[in-house]
Amino acid sequence: MIFETDVLVIGCGIAGCITALELAEQGFNITILGSGSYKDSNSYSAQGGIIYVGKEDSKELLSKDIFEAGAGLCNPKAVDQLTMFGPKFVKELLVDKYGVNFDQIDGGFSLAKEAAHSCARVLHYRDQTGAAIMSALFERIEKNPKITCKLDHSAVDLITLSHHSKKLTDLYSPSTCVGAYILNHQTGCVDIFFAKETILATGGLGEVFLHTTNPKEARGDGVAMAFRAGARIMNMEYVQFHPTALYVPTERRFLISEALRGEGAELLSNSMSPFMAKYHPLGSLAPRNVVARAMYQEMVSGSTPHVWLDISFKDRNWLQERFPSIHNHCLSKGFDFTKQPLPVVPAAHYSCGGVSTDEKGKTSICRLHAIGEVACTGLHGANRLASTSLSEGLVWGKMCADDLSQSLSQNTYYFPPVEEWVMGNKPVDSALIQQDWMTIKQTMWNYVGLQRDGTRLRRALKMLDELSLQIKDFYEHATLTPELLGLRNGVQTALLITQGAYRNKNSLGCHYRIN
Repeated sequence: MIFETDVLVIGCGIAGCITALELAEQGFNITILGSGSYKDSNSYSAQGGIIYVGKEDSKELLSKDIFEAGAGLCNPKAVDQLTMFGPKFVKELLVDKYGVNFDQIDGGFSLAKEAAHSCARVLHYRDQTGAAIMSALFERIEKNPKITCKLDHSAVDLITLSHHSKKLTDLYSPSTCVGAYILNHQTGCVDIFFAKETILATGGLGEVFLHTTNPKEARGDGVAMAFRAGARIMNMEYVQFHPTALYVPTERRFLISEALRGEGAELLSNSMSPFMAKYHPLGSLAPRNVVARAMYQEMVSGSTPHVWLDISFKDRNWLQERFPSIHNHCLSKGFDFTKQPLPVVPAAHYSCGGVSTDEKGKTSICRLHAIGEVACTGLHGANRLASTSLSEGLVWGKMCADDLSQSLSQNTYYFPPVEEWVMGNKPVDSALIQQDWMTIKQTMWNYVGLQRDGTRLRRALKMLDELSLQIKDFYEHATLTPELLGLRNGVQTALLITQGAYRNKNSLGCHYRIN
């Protein structure tokens, strides 16, 4: 089937939802796609909070913190945009317009301090900030008649003039996106979605690593699709590892918010001794890349699969009120952090690189924008400052909407004749998919993880190159499924990260090479 829309938004985290709502308000028809529920996004899972304005805070002080955390690699234009509009949009959009109920104290907002922040400026709703924001936004989306929401749909590939148009002379047009091929999970068919403007808002890529705080859908889908379409991709080697994920063998890692360390939690070695002071003056509140590598060193030297995080010295009732979600999850796994330390391990958490964009989300391909974690605005440089991710999604979502409202009103648009999607007919072997995923995850964790060197990276490149050829053959002959699409995108994303890490021989931020 063929569908047409003004704007196609691929992904339903905070960035995609803000853009969809702001454009729909101006009368444009929006189609928003998600491979699952909006609750499967990193935005929904965000625990800590979103940047606001602290006492004695300033735009300059926030800029300083972002640049220091980003190891000086941050894009000054992106930093300036976030510091200028981030707190403003939190108040105007999230609080006043969409009614997000952040925690308050003494008649004002309750603000937390997180690692590498100079002051308490992080606005939150308990330890479920992302859920509070996304629930408020999606409630509006479901009620808006200008927004068509299609969940259980996966993008297969972007449609571009040069790759897919049957009009031969379109080859000479500038690189232009006109929509996407979309797999309907229910019918198993691939439909054509033409769009005047297409937005990638697909989120992160942590699933390519063995340990990750991300949902299983975070496979780098948007980065892989943009790469195949010819978009500029950059800074892929800068993958941030969150220092504290609950370690329970054989289970997915569960994020233990940085806000615990902001409230005084200490990292302990296997001998139950604090160790961060010997690695950084800020101790357990050092930037994430420093903390994660310090934990890794302690795990290696102590021959232990994890270290410990202790906040049991705080008031029990206060802890349960401040961190109810984390407390309940840990209890379900047999740990009561009001009484005992938690076993924690670093886990892949956030991609500072991605599809290269400007301050409005424009990519190197006409009519294609990218916003949120899938994009590389340069804001985070070599290492993201805590709680800037929701802020970035909010700010770039709004800026993208403002930019597109002008384009949609002024430009004329052309949809070319394209071929319908043709897929193979071999059933997908789930055992092969599981085995290939394990190869990707183990390779990335062991050779392209917290500590990298040339020998390991060369081995990873060789393994992933060979595996990508096998997956390509598998993909070309099999009936499409969401799992197969994810595997195809996952191995491409893993290769892009590894290639970036191999080329960059200089340690910086969360890219750390020993040779």
